[in-house]
Amino acid sequence: MSERSHHRRPATFKLDDPGVVVMDPEDSSRPPRGTVHVTPEFEPAALPVPVEAPVLRPQRGFRWGAVFWTAIGGLILLGLGLGVTRLIEDLFARSEGLGLVGLAFALAATLAFAIVVAREAFGLARLAAIEKLHLRAIGVLASDDRAESRAIVRELLRLEHQNPQLARARATLQGHTDDIIDGADLIRLAERELMTPLDQEARRLVSSAAQRVSLVTAVSPRALIDVLFVFAASLRLIRQLARLYGGRPGALGMIALMRHVIAHVAITGGMAASDGLIQQMLGHGIAAKLSQRLGEGVLNGLLTARLGLAAIDVTRPLPFTALPRPALADLAKDLLRKRDDEA
Repeated sequence: MSERSHHRRPATFKLDDPGVVVMDPEDSSRPPRGTVHVTPEFEPAALPVPVEAPVLRPQRGFRWGAVFWTAIGGLILLGLGLGVTRLIEDLFARSEGLGLVGLAFALAATLAFAIVVAREAFGLARLAAIEKLHLRAIGVLASDDRAESRAIVRELLRLEHQNPQLARARATLQGHTDDIIDGADLIRLAERELMTPLDQEARRLVSSAAQRVSLVTAVSPRALIDVLFVFAASLRLIRQLARLYGGRPGALGMIALMRHVIAHVAITGGMAASDGLIQQMLGHGIAAKLSQRLGEGVLNGLLTARLGLAAIDVTRPLPFTALPRPALADLAKDLLRKRDDEA
């Protein structure tokens, strides 16, 4: 700014005055002498805001594999139905009493099958609702949407309404749903109130499963027994964690959970965690005190704990923000301390 314009006195003028010239900021030409040069400034609110492009999932084509398995399942059901129908007709042809017994068995099997299918569908829907609730909570933590946070809290209370351990926490949280609280803060409050006792119980379950696997695999004589026991213990642990956080997984739900947990372990670096565990074992001086079998048992227990922590991340309806995430090092210290005492 020149010195002449610096000492110019304040003045008033109208925009429709012929002596007022409104010019573009990028215009380098000089206005006529004796006119007032006005350059509009852009308001910050009117400036374009850079927005990150949303991550879009790759669109899948027509799934011929699903069509194939659906058709195969339909043919199998039709064949079973036709076979049962012929069997009942043959029973009625032989004796009316046998036909009635066969018909009763068929009706009981059909009713049981319908109930099993309904329970599987309910379990899958509940797991999908928990996963969607987790993603919505992550979005509210970024956007601070108050209305969306209240909707999430209401769904979370509805999800955990059957847990007697959370009666006081539910009452406390319901008293704050109508308060003036930011969306992100309400999600953190819900996590502190509802997830604290559940996280403590989840840590206890993971620690118990890791110690059990460590003990059994250390004394078992066959590697096949180790594999079967670790697999069974992992399934039981994942089911317990899912039920703890409000899920009701059936057989298909457990398959979906196992896929998610294994994918989570792969994404978060399971092999790197294994290397760190071995270094921690050596750092504690356990390797010199334990036999080879006992050392393998400790390592299997630590890997089971790693799988349990991944299951917590998958089955938990809220992300870790206000509460600390369970660390593998803490569980490893408990396991190594116990094995060191036994040694």
